[in-house]
Amino acid sequence: MSPTPGALPPSASRHYHVFLPVLAVLIALAWLTLWAWARSPYGRYLEHGDWTASGPAAFLCHAVPGGDLIVPVVLYAAAWIVMTAAMMLPTILPLFNIFDRLTAQRPDHGRLLMLLVLGYMTVWGAFGLLAHALHSAVLSLLASAPTLAWHGWLIGAATIALAGAFQFSRLKYQCLEKCRTPLSFVIEHWRGHAQARHAFVLGVQHGLFCVGCCWALMLLMFALGAGSLGWMLLLAAVMAIEKNVPWGRRLGKPLGVVLLSWAVVLVASHG
Repeated sequence: MSPTPGALPPSASRHYHVFLPVLAVLIALAWLTLWAWARSPYGRYLEHGDWTASGPAAFLCHAVPGGDLIVPVVLYAAAWIVMTAAMMLPTILPLFNIFDRLTAQRPDHGRLLMLLVLGYMTVWGAFGLLAHALHSAVLSLLASAPTLAWHGWLIGAATIALAGAFQFSRLKYQCLEKCRTPLSFVIEHWRGHAQARHAFVLGVQHGLFCVGCCWALMLLMFALGAGSLGWMLLLAAVMAIEKNVPWGRRLGKPLGVVLLSWAVVLVASHG
């Protein structure tokens, strides 16, 4: 039987009626989880604060061997993964769109998509652990140096200035170009003969470019408050525009000027 004139082919129909709605639901669920978490007794763990002294996780911190280290890392990792899913998955919808169409006729299509997402999230998870270690080291330094703690605002100002300066770097735009041209990226990097491994590797490779493009903006969450949904939404919108809107590449330098000006104002107000 010939297809009805004007009807979508099965792969395209499945793409519009299954893949895109499921992905949208997952992203919405991640944002809903963050909203609920921020308003729960566990909301403090989005801010890295008061892990062991009190609160719902205090018992686990004292009961589990090495709990003072393990429990905070596990809670932070869970929060970071949800935050990354909410903020970063919308920025790479074109990559998922292209890969979904490319592999639509393969019998293991769903598994390949999951491996692509897993590879991408693995890179952001590794970055999150490094950021957590750096943040913990800074907090320990502030706790051991009262004078530095009194001027802790300098760390926030430096983070904002670093994010602003990075908007003018060559690395930023080299990585951004890879993120803005997902079709060229997939054609260049996709190797279909070892499908499962290469789907995961493709996600890792794209994740590395994504981190290279957005790491400075993500670090702003530590200066602005990792539990602030407002800042999350704003930064997620900025990164999505940069990657997916035709004029998005031109957003970086004005954003850099705003961030550097903000840092200068912070320094001047404490001078």
